[in-house]
Amino acid sequence: MAHTALTAGQASARLHELTVIDVRTPGEYATGHLPDAHNIPLDHLDAALPALKMAAERGDLLVVCASGARSAEACRRLAEAGITAATLTGGTSTWTQLGHDVHRPAGVRAPWPMERQVRLAAGSLVLSGLLAGRLRPGARWISAGVAGGLVFSAVTDTCGMARLLAKLPYNRPKATDLDSTLTALSGGRPSV
Repeated sequence: MAHTALTAGQASARLHELTVIDVRTPGEYATGHLPDAHNIPLDHLDAALPALKMAAERGDLLVVCASGARSAEACRRLAEAGITAATLTGGTSTWTQLGHDVHRPAGVRAPWPMERQVRLAAGSLVLSGLLAGRLRPGARWISAGVAGGLVFSAVTDTCGMARLLAKLPYNRPKATDLDSTLTALSGGRPSV
């Protein structure tokens, strides 16, 4: 499979033959993921390349995220490593909007989706900068900096704040979870 995009309908029809890689944070993954998806957060993709190469030799890879932006980045990086993969058009957001099945780990309290965490952090920083600016006018630069970051994020389709928030403990994978996933992708026992 070349670096292409599959619609939710196409992916659903082929789900039984695809190895699904979810590149969202573990917190986002816990909110609901495609059936049998393996969670490899985007910032751990390089460490997973050998296991992903083995999985790709056995069958086609489908890379997913919330909207499709991170999965497209992952597909680009995989292609640079000689691994072909497809991305899910519209990500898990479109998948669930169209009524396709999602799985949630049992007993796991899921943190908010990353997009919601970014909105809360950005809004809180802007509001804090404006309120603090009433006492110290220079504090308004906090709001200006966040606004500039949001514009840059939209123009480049990247999000530095999401990358920072992904490093918080509740968004980070446990080493054993990632190790189990890599073992499963290398041909060991299933991790999901």
